[in-house]
Amino acid sequence: MYVQILDYNDILKNPYLLSNSFRETGFAVIKNHDVDPKLVQKVYDQWESFFKLPLEEKNKYKFNQNRQDGYFPFKSENAKGSTAKDLKEFYHIYKNSELPSNFYTYTNDLFSVCETKNLMKTLTDLGESLLVALDVVNFKENVVKNTQPFSKMIENSDQTLFRILHYPPIIENPDGAVRAAAHEDINLITLLPSSTFPGLQVKDIQGNWHFVDLDNTENAIIVNVGDMLQEASNGYYKSTTHRVVNPTGYGATISRYSMPLFIHPRPSVKLSERYTAEEYLNERLQELGLK
Repeated sequence: MYVQILDYNDILKNPYLLSNSFRETGFAVIKNHDVDPKLVQKVYDQWESFFKLPLEEKNKYKFNQNRQDGYFPFKSENAKGSTAKDLKEFYHIYKNSELPSNFYTYTNDLFSVCETKNLMKTLTDLGESLLVALDVVNFKENVVKNTQPFSKMIENSDQTLFRILHYPPIIENPDGAVRAAAHEDINLITLLPSSTFPGLQVKDIQGNWHFVDLDNTENAIIVNVGDMLQEASNGYYKSTTHRVVNPTGYGATISRYSMPLFIHPRPSVKLSERYTAEEYLNERLQELGLK
């Protein structure tokens, strides 16, 4: 299985490149985009410091059950259909979420700057432009007839989620859990800057697993189809199963960090005759043990 590496500028000229990649594998790797790699690294560094805090400090920011933002302790989540909790802790951030005070800096005129929120906005803008590319294909091919354009679904949405993930070193694992069990994403599309250590695998239609290798693609961003896009496109774009496997040797002794952005529509958006976005999301959160 080969996940296509696409130049962002080529997608703007020929949206079929992205559409065809999604049709073939549900994934694409995007290069030559506008996301600043220095900003990505700075955000990683800031969150590494947060996750190194004692548990009692992190728990001051423990997630709100209704809003689903904040800190989720180690082994908070299991994949749909899995009984073992994933070997990870994470922090959920929405557009209106407040972060710990040390994530903000202030200029001379007291204007606050938050690198995490800036990166979230940049990734969201990139995601919107990719959805516009899919809309161009849909308009030409008339493949999606019952829903509004994908890019319109996310207008003024406060549901897009930035998830900062920490996979600690694997010291003891008596129940045989993995860092992230096989799953599909809930949302429309996911954007994932390069993680700090390999581990992401994608499942092909024959049931074989393949690493998504970014080693030779500088400042690449992985993009994949989520279940909501599959639902809204009536299966034209399929959500592909993926996982994060446990490393061995040196990799098991160090932390792994990643930060996917999950592009979500407004809750009232009608994905299909069966679901609104809110109904779909609530059903899946219950299956994941988060609600």
